[in-house]
Amino acid sequence: MARRPVLKIGDPRLRQVARDVEPDEVGSLALRRLVDDMIETMRAEDGIGLAAPQIGEPLKLAVVEFEEESPRYPGMGSVSATVFINPAVTILDQAEQAFWEGCLSVPELRGVVHRPRAIRVDYLDVNGTPCAIEADGFVATVLQHELDHLQGVLYVDRMRDMRTLTTLDEYRRFWADQPVPEFE
Repeated sequence: MARRPVLKIGDPRLRQVARDVEPDEVGSLALRRLVDDMIETMRAEDGIGLAAPQIGEPLKLAVVEFEEESPRYPGMGSVSATVFINPAVTILDQAEQAFWEGCLSVPELRGVVHRPRAIRVDYLDVNGTPCAIEADGFVATVLQHELDHLQGVLYVDRMRDMRTLTTLDEYRRFWADQPVPEFE
């Protein structure tokens, strides 16, 4: 396993649409090494998700992991280390919810993003087994955020009101314990 550099906003590779992982790549040693590198990088960067394009690999591949007892997201649900290959999202509940989002590729910033409340993700696991997960609340937001990277979309593209864009320090100082703001 090797920690990889995370691309930052402004790098044009983050804006490319990723390609499908081909059937002969699924389960290969090269893909398993890439997944291991992604998990190592995500953990080393203190992230809860990472998409392959964020490390310069234009593949429809993402990893997500966070625990119920996470100090950053207590009580927000959990996802054991999960590999999403060629994921497809279906919206189950169009009603929107808003959460503060941050991103390893948009360091030291936070912003409010509205997303559908509940989704289903159909995907292949690292062995090529078809899987599906239904998620709502914060978990649905995390999955949508990571899978947006596969389409070349960053959370800042989804923000309705750029007045909620703030530095991480100011987020911690003013907003971390407050309801999500709605500006008039």
